[in-house]
Amino acid sequence: MPEKKKRSRTSNKAMTLFVCFLAALAGLLFGLDIGVIAGALPFIAKDFSVTPHQQEWIVSSMMFGAAIGAVGSGWMSSYLGRKKSLMIGAVLFVIGSLWSALSPNPEMLIVARVLLGLAVGVASYTAPLYLSEIAPEKIRGSMISLYQLMITIGILGAYLSDTAFSYSGEWRWMLGVITIPALLLLVGVFFLPNSPRWLAAKGDFRSAQRVLDRLRDTSEQAKRELDEIRESLKIKQSGWSLFKDNSNFRRAVYLGVLLQVMQQFTGMNVIMYYAPKIFEIAGFANTTQQMWGTVIVGLINVLATFIAIGLVDRWGRKPTLILGFMVMALGMGVLGTMLHFGISSSSGQYFAIAMLLMFIIGFAMSAGPLIWVLCSEIQPLKGRDFGITVSTATNWIANMIVGATFLTMLNNLGNANTFWVYGALNLFFIVLTLWLIPETKNISLEHIERNLLNGKKLRDIGQHD
Repeated sequence: MPEKKKRSRTSNKAMTLFVCFLAALAGLLFGLDIGVIAGALPFIAKDFSVTPHQQEWIVSSMMFGAAIGAVGSGWMSSYLGRKKSLMIGAVLFVIGSLWSALSPNPEMLIVARVLLGLAVGVASYTAPLYLSEIAPEKIRGSMISLYQLMITIGILGAYLSDTAFSYSGEWRWMLGVITIPALLLLVGVFFLPNSPRWLAAKGDFRSAQRVLDRLRDTSEQAKRELDEIRESLKIKQSGWSLFKDNSNFRRAVYLGVLLQVMQQFTGMNVIMYYAPKIFEIAGFANTTQQMWGTVIVGLINVLATFIAIGLVDRWGRKPTLILGFMVMALGMGVLGTMLHFGISSSSGQYFAIAMLLMFIIGFAMSAGPLIWVLCSEIQPLKGRDFGITVSTATNWIANMIVGATFLTMLNNLGNANTFWVYGALNLFFIVLTLWLIPETKNISLEHIERNLLNGKKLRDIGQHD
């Protein structure tokens, strides 16, 4: 092989890896901002003397911003491009992180977290979309899986950082340290190419060809992919008009909404945002124990994600979801029962935490990643952007409701009843999965779309004719 061609192929691979690294860094920031509040909240509550209701708003304000960010990202990534959208998200991450760290009162902190939420909403929509359009086909699946994994690693990183700063009680440093990866992302995004698909959609096929030449091994491969993009662009997105006119498409959108509500009301984000509080309820009064317990929660969440990656294409979506809901229902139910009768011994405390960790494994191996997979598979091509935007916004709205009600539920229903409610919801989700959720393993997206638009029952749209 000529020396020039070798160098070109090496630089193309390096560029592709750089692109994927920066997109994954957006996932890391997403996870850091989700996880950081769990460790910081007890110190914020003490420093500002905030009520449980104000604590709920400090937690859930980010999800409110994320819902707005996710809705706006569809328009922004279409008109401004994926690269500029990521740049705006990175700027919001930097401003939101600094503002959070310097907030003089709870009200300013809530505003700062709304800004961070906007950044998270942009990242949650744009980064996977950009990755799917820029990564070579042979590594596309693993790159998008890496993004999901980076979110869980970001949550774990936030818990470790919180624990390190907890010894001095410096919650401002907990929130402010996220500025460092945010600045890295901001600087790196300047060197990213525009998405070739977005460039082609704007009619700039010459620039799209240049980008693909930089990212693919051969010019033939780049030309073939550009031809495929030209072909796919012939199918115009018409989500809103399709939603108004086609009842079968509406079923897919509503199913996407239901899936995201199910994911959030498992109770997983209660644990993500209030882990130290839950460890306190379980009898671990020491702050150090609570913080290190939170780190274990984050670690188990990362490791259990690999179970989903291994099972999703082997077992299928539906059996894995059902198993996950069963495990979560058992974990929440037993934990609620233990709290009802009282946890008086150290062995009881550790068993309660084992139930909590079992719940996390159930979520991370099933509803965590698989809901996103299903939401992307059930939407017809013409309405995919619209359907995924609606389901992503639903995720953050449901997330906000969960974050804004947990402490109120503890105060009004009691500890045991609160966990029983989440246990019962997970049992109910098994019924909904059996009744409504399709199995989409080894079925082409075109086949799923045809079954849906022909009026087949939702649970049957993944079946062969």
